[in-house]
Amino acid sequence: MAVSVSIIGSGFAALSASCYLAQNGYEVHIFEKNKQIGGRARQLQKDGFAFDMGPTWYWMPDVFERFFADFEKKPSDYYNLEQLDPAYTVFFGRNKKISIAAGLENIYQVFEQEEVGSSAKLKKFIAEAKNNYDIAIKDLVYRPGNSPSELITPQTIKKLKSFFSTISKEVRKEFKNKKLTQILEFPVLFLGAKASNTPAFYSFMNYADFGLGTWHPKGGMHKVIAGMESLAKSLGVNITTNAAVEKILVKNNTATGIQINGQKITSDYVLSGADYHHTETLLPKENIQYPETYWKKKIFAPSSLLFYVGFNRKIKNVTHHSLFFDTDFEMHAKAIYDEKRWPEDPLFYASFPSVTDISVAPIGKEAGIFLIPLAPDVEDSPKIRERYFRKIIRRFEHITEQKVSEDILFKESFCVKDFKKDYNSYKGNAYGLANTLLQTAFLRPKLKSRKVKNLYFTGQLTVPGPGVPPSLISGKLAAGLIQNSRK
Repeated sequence: MAVSVSIIGSGFAALSASCYLAQNGYEVHIFEKNKQIGGRARQLQKDGFAFDMGPTWYWMPDVFERFFADFEKKPSDYYNLEQLDPAYTVFFGRNKKISIAAGLENIYQVFEQEEVGSSAKLKKFIAEAKNNYDIAIKDLVYRPGNSPSELITPQTIKKLKSFFSTISKEVRKEFKNKKLTQILEFPVLFLGAKASNTPAFYSFMNYADFGLGTWHPKGGMHKVIAGMESLAKSLGVNITTNAAVEKILVKNNTATGIQINGQKITSDYVLSGADYHHTETLLPKENIQYPETYWKKKIFAPSSLLFYVGFNRKIKNVTHHSLFFDTDFEMHAKAIYDEKRWPEDPLFYASFPSVTDISVAPIGKEAGIFLIPLAPDVEDSPKIRERYFRKIIRRFEHITEQKVSEDILFKESFCVKDFKKDYNSYKGNAYGLANTLLQTAFLRPKLKSRKVKNLYFTGQLTVPGPGVPPSLISGKLAAGLIQNSRK
């Protein structure tokens, strides 16, 4: 009889783990609290428009390729990828923008045009970033975070200094142009922390950006979820939606299953891809590893205020991904990371996927996604959301030199309260725990419970960290620990 695993949640990490477990002969059942699978990568459909509700950036294509290759598949078996060119545009004000083209040689030219001599510096910086990428993404992140020794290799010993310097220091040591420094510091925001708090070793994100490029799966990121769902089901995974887990059943300090709507479902293992903090609230008090005091001391990645907007016409002067850095970057970072309050003049991100993908909006119309990074647990109300929408739309209209307010067919919003309600997210965070030096690898919450046998965790609050590619890796690591526990 097959060994059974109950998986809580259906995000990237949970789906990844389910595939590896099913491939190895386990009986796997996923239980998702929402009516649609995907976790934060759900899709909103309305009036012919389709919006990715969470991740919109497809970076590190090699990680996706490696995942599907483990099952003798390719991403193209499930969705079509297009490299974006430009990858994204950064707006610094009216008539002040820099577009990051596809291809390193083109990016070197962009930098040189902005600051004479910067292309040579960028080549050196990217060579180091690529070396870091090869060490981190091809090796270190596939280790389960059990001990410090996992980080000690001949390669990392040579990189020791880069763990104690920061991205900000290394970037600003070489580049003086403010626009270029902001572009180089931007990718680490995906790790959930300020560049001034992120180890310089994480420059591998710059190689992910410039070296590997920005891609788009036709139909949106939810197509990746749909592909993983198809793979999981072909391997025998069962998926149940509208199934919020009420309890994790424990007997003699061993997980024996879960409870949904009062019904007990037994299994040999329980693996949670849901919020780590929330998962532990489903346990008896004596089986909780990390008390409230632990979580309160942790540095969380930001939350977000998101708007999904249907426009009645095509929007001019924008690209698929657009960043609006026309206000003070440092003031915004200080507000959300240090002071834990709403930023007065927020930077924001806008995605118009229908610029390159006609499948996500009716012909002649535009799908727009707007995101403002926020501190977790800030006050959230319809009035505040509307005030901030007006703020960014006014700036958007000024910078792109067009009126769009009268062309809005509808808008939907998603913020702190929704992250808590839909994902049981701790303090409404959007990206999990920030990847700071003291929250890296073995210093993150463990994949395997120390107090409950046969209970495991996966996702962005554990190893290796926030982001879609790390979540795919996290699922593989958790599945591997379960498999190894039976040897």
